[in-house]
Parts: sequence; structure tokens; C-alpha cells
Amino acid sequence: MSIFQFLLFIISIIVFVLFFKQLFSGAFPKRGVDFEATRDNEQIGGITQMDKTFSTPAPKLSRVEQLIYMADEALEKRDFTEADKALSSALILEKDNIELLLKYGFVLINMNRLQEAKEVYMQILSLNPNEDMAHVSLANVLHQLKEDDLAIEHHKKAIELDPTYAPHYFNYANTLYDLKRMDEALENYKKALELDPSLEEASRMVKELS
Repeated sequence: MSIFQFLLFIISIIVFVLFFKQLFSGAFPKRGVDFEATRDNEQIGGITQMDKTFSTPAPKLSRVEQLIYMADEALEKRDFTEADKALSSALILEKDNIELLLKYGFVLINMNRLQEAKEVYMQILSLNPNEDMAHVSLANVLHQLKEDDLAIEHHKKAIELDPTYAPHYFNYANTLYDLKRMDEALENYKKALELDPSLEEASRMVKELS
């Protein structure tokens, strides 16, 4: 064996001894315990700032929803012209939307456009014959248009559809009062007051007619 080969042999033995010493010493990182938190709230790659918040953007309103919002704001200010513009535009997009039509009918009444309001409420009833608010609103419009026989029919239909709603009786009583049918008017004012004792005007009319 040459001196060079002897040196390689010695080096191999040293490397072999060092390798097994490290292997059995336990001084190497173990799977699952490579990291040990030194504080309770220490994390790997986490966020420890408690005031860090994340928010999602508010859902975008559709064009119709935007127009309804504009109409509602106008109605709160009793700006019926602006409400008319917003609702007219919305109905171009959704012409059979009953919620829109009910609001539009209300606006038309307040603008004294009674014939148009009548047509709107009739459209609603063609879409849903059981919409009691359309029946009572149409009845009020018909009464103003002097179509009282039809008005009474729609008042009665509204009451039939929702017999627990006090304003239906109150509106019917008002029409009967205008027609000088006082006994029937009194009966319906009493019914409205029975269902909703907070109706001060109904209370006043009961006292007047009793």
C-alpha cells in the first residue's frame, strides 16, 4: 500500500466515525419540530397584528336598484317630479315589476295624473289579481274619477283579500262618506278603529257620525 492510499484510508475512517457520531447524537433537525415558538403568539408566516382587518367591497347595485334608491330619496323629500323620472326609467328596464308599479302609481296620484295611475293599477292587477294594495289604490283613484260603482267593488275586494288590515276599511269608509252612505261609513270606521286603535282620524269620524 502506497503512502497516498494509506492517507485516503485514514481520511475515510475519520469521515465514517464523524458521520455515525452525528447520526446517533440527535443533534439534527427532526420533522415536525424544525421550528419552536419562543413566544405564545409566534407564528410561521402568519399575521400577529390583531388590528389587521380585511373587508370585501360592497356589492354593486343594479341599475334598477339604483333608480329605486333615487326614487325613495325623492319621495322622502316629496319631490314627485324626480321620483317620476327615476321610476319611469326603472320601468323601462323592468316593466312588470310590481314593486315599481305600486310606487309609480302613488307618485302619479300625488301628481294628479289619475288616468295614468288607474292604468298602472290595472296593469298590476293583470299581473297579480290578488294584490290588495293595488285594489284599494285603484278604488281611491276610481272614486276621484267619479267611477264609484267600480271603486266600491275594488274596496270590497281589498278587504276580502286582507280583512285584518285597518286602512282598507278606513279607505272604504271615506268613499262611503263622500257618497253620503253614512251608516255604512260609520260601520267601516268602527271596524278600522277596532283593528287599529291608533287611527286617530277614524276615531274622530266615529264620534262625528255616532
